Amino acid sequence: MSLKARQELCDSVRERYRASAKKGKKKILDEFAAAAGYHRKHAIRVLNGEKAEKPVPVLRRNGPPRIYTPNVQEALETVWKAADRICSKRLAPYIGTFVKSLERHGHLDLAPETRRRLLSMSAATMDRILYGVRHAGAPRPRSFPSGCPTLKAKIPVRTFDEWNEAGPGYVEADLVCHCGNYAGGSFINSLVLTDVETGWTECLPLLYKDADFVLKAFKQARSRFPFPIRGLDTDNGSEFITHKLFEYCQHEQITFTRSRPWKKNDQCFVEQKNGHVVRRLIGYDRYEGLGPAHVLDQLYKVIRLYVNFFQPSMRLLSKSRNGARTHRLYDEARTPYDRILTSAKVPRRIKTNVRRQYRGLDPVVLLAEIERLQDELWRYAHQDISMRSRASNSARNDLRKYAFASASGDGQNSGLRSKKTSEQEVKSTTPAKRTYRKSKKRKKRVLWWITRVDAFEDVWDQVKSWLDETPYLATTILLERLQAKHPGKYPDNKLRTLQRRVKAWRLSQIEAPEREFPEGDSLPDIDQIELVINFGSKMGNESVG
Repeated sequence: MSLKARQELCDSVRERYRASAKKGKKKILDEFAAAAGYHRKHAIRVLNGEKAEKPVPVLRRNGPPRIYTPNVQEALETVWKAADRICSKRLAPYIGTFVKSLERHGHLDLAPETRRRLLSMSAATMDRILYGVRHAGAPRPRSFPSGCPTLKAKIPVRTFDEWNEAGPGYVEADLVCHCGNYAGGSFINSLVLTDVETGWTECLPLLYKDADFVLKAFKQARSRFPFPIRGLDTDNGSEFITHKLFEYCQHEQITFTRSRPWKKNDQCFVEQKNGHVVRRLIGYDRYEGLGPAHVLDQLYKVIRLYVNFFQPSMRLLSKSRNGARTHRLYDEARTPYDRILTSAKVPRRIKTNVRRQYRGLDPVVLLAEIERLQDELWRYAHQDISMRSRASNSARNDLRKYAFASASGDGQNSGLRSKKTSEQEVKSTTPAKRTYRKSKKRKKRVLWWITRVDAFEDVWDQVKSWLDETPYLATTILLERLQAKHPGKYPDNKLRTLQRRVKAWRLSQIEAPEREFPEGDSLPDIDQIELVINFGSKMGNESVG
């Protein structure tokens, strides 16, 4: 019962309740409390008039009266649909022409005031009015928030052209996933940090893609850089946009910035190293667990020395466009070590330490160690998910035993095996090129033998006799004859199997000599040929002989 109905019931019962005796009041009170749903004590107060209910308030809209009434909104919807639901910025300048055309052909009949308000409507007002119509019945779009939105607003955005006078110590960070062709489950990621000024690159493996692991790896990377880190630029991933990393950068006085969403060119320096260092030397395979993480950490410790001291790179200085041609100007190719020595912003103490480290490095020994660790890491690479599902149990058990022995250090890799066996294994596991390694997918095995029981084996002699008599006979007719001769044994879903057998028989007859009709035999009559042609449309891709 609504509030207004309860108030009317109270007004009609109140006088009779007051004029009745005690027994009458009790009866009226019971009926009124049951009808109105009131508590008994509250019903007594209402009927005695001690607490009269407030009248139902009339809701009124604050502010000036509404300009765009429902008539105007309905007219706008009609015009918008006639314009093929174009956007409001395109509809607003052209709405006068549309209204005249619709009125001329009798699709619209507007009052003068409604017409005036419709033609004076702005594009933003049209968007607000048509919002409900445009999105009616549409599914709510899924949102994928990255990081904390409130924290995201506190981190400034830095683009690719704002590194001109940064100096050494401002690095870009990114994650490279080692998931293979399957992104599910947990797998190892590589944290890559690249200095913008010198190109110095540090890589560290992460067991999981987690904010705590990222913070721990970043602290470890700070100790590996030859100069202090003064700025950190990341993407908008949830593993970077965290309060822990933000507060750590504030405490250590590190400038924390981020790139624009979906703009990979804002992190062009680290993106280049992702392909040139990580993908080129590690590959695209999937790695899981502590074993490959430990080997990958050792490999990155050697890669950082080889890449930063012996791998020169060029830096883009300017880019200009002349018609359809783009002219890029690069500086001279130099290693990150050389850029540190020639930088005026690097202290002399740091340059001395870098020189001392450079004198004790042999590039041939480093490259050989990289190849050895690559071979050890690539043994942990997981197979393709579809291949693993088809692998036999024995192969999986052998893989587990070998992975356990490698992870536990049993035999010191190849120390307990003979030199010849070790060379054979390295030769079999090492590809011709050591760059962009990716496990090849196993080719699908083609079965040339029959794997199921042939349903037409018992009656194939009979079918061949029919085909010998009439080679061009449709397969549907053959199946109908078999169904009539053997009821219930050959259903309609056996047609495709019969078509394959008939096709194979006809291909074998092509190489046979041309059939000669003996004397007394005659060619098939025209009625039988027409019967075969009528069934030709049911044969699919099978041709009629």
